[in-house]
Amino acid sequence: NVGKRKAQITAIRRSSGDLVLNIDSDTTIASDVITKLARKMRNPAIGAAMGQLTASSRRDTWLTRLIDMEYWLACNEERAAQARFGAVMCCCGPCAMYRRSALVSLLDEYETQLFRGKPSDFGEDRHLTILMLKAGFQTEYVADAIAATVVPDRLVPYLRQQLRWARSTYRDTLLGLHLLPSLDGYLTLDVVGQNFGPLLLALSVLTGIAELAFTGTVPWWTVLMIASMTLIRCSVAAFRARELRFFGFALHTFIHVFLIIPVKAYALCTL
Repeated sequence: NVGKRKAQITAIRRSSGDLVLNIDSDTTIASDVITKLARKMRNPAIGAAMGQLTASSRRDTWLTRLIDMEYWLACNEERAAQARFGAVMCCCGPCAMYRRSALVSLLDEYETQLFRGKPSDFGEDRHLTILMLKAGFQTEYVADAIAATVVPDRLVPYLRQQLRWARSTYRDTLLGLHLLPSLDGYLTLDVVGQNFGPLLLALSVLTGIAELAFTGTVPWWTVLMIASMTLIRCSVAAFRARELRFFGFALHTFIHVFLIIPVKAYALCTL
C-alpha cells in the first residue's frame, strides 16, 4: 500500500476512454451520477466536474448531522458560487470526474509534487484541481449528481480530518496564487476570504476574551456580530434548502470558533 495518489495514478495509466471517475472507497453514488457528470463534461473546456456530497451516516450522531449540513453549504454555496465563475477550486475526492487526456498530461507533475522538499501525501483532490486550472481547463460543480460518503462521528477524528484539509488548503493556495490573475476577480476574493477570514475571526475572539479578562466588560459587539452572521447564514441555508434543520447548524459556530480555528492556526504553523 503506497497511498491513494499512487493508486490513482496506476488506475489512470491503465484506463481507457475519454473520462475518468474518481470515487472514494467509502462513497456510494446515485445511479445517475455518471450520466450527469458526463453530460457536463461534453464541454471540451471543462477538465473536471464534481458532484454534491452528503453524509451517508448523517443520522448516526449529532456531529454527523452537523457535517451533513456543512457539506451542503460547502457544495451549494461555496462550490456553486465558484462554478458560476468557471473555477471550482477543489473538486472533492469522493466524487469527481476528469477528462482523461488532461489527466495523462498532468500525471508526472501530480506524482512528483513536493512541498518544502518533501513528497506530498495528502490533499490529492485540491492539488489535482489546481493542476487542471493551471493547464487552462475549467472545473465545474453538478448539484444534482449526488454522492453519499462516510463522515467522522466523533470530534477527535473530525478534527484530524480538518487538520489534513487545512494543510492542503494552505499549501495549494500558496502553489496556486499565480493562477488568480487569470481567473475571475470573484475567485480572488473567495480565496482571500477563505484563508484570512478564519484568522480575522480568531483575532476578534481573542480580542473579546482579552477585553473580558482585563476589564471585566462583556464584548457584546463581538458576540452580537458573530451571532448575527450565524443567524443570517443559517436562515439563508434553511430558505434555500427548504429545511428548518439548518437553524441547528448554529451549533457549528461554537465548534468552528473554539476548535476548528485553533486547528487551522496549528496547520498553518506546521506546514
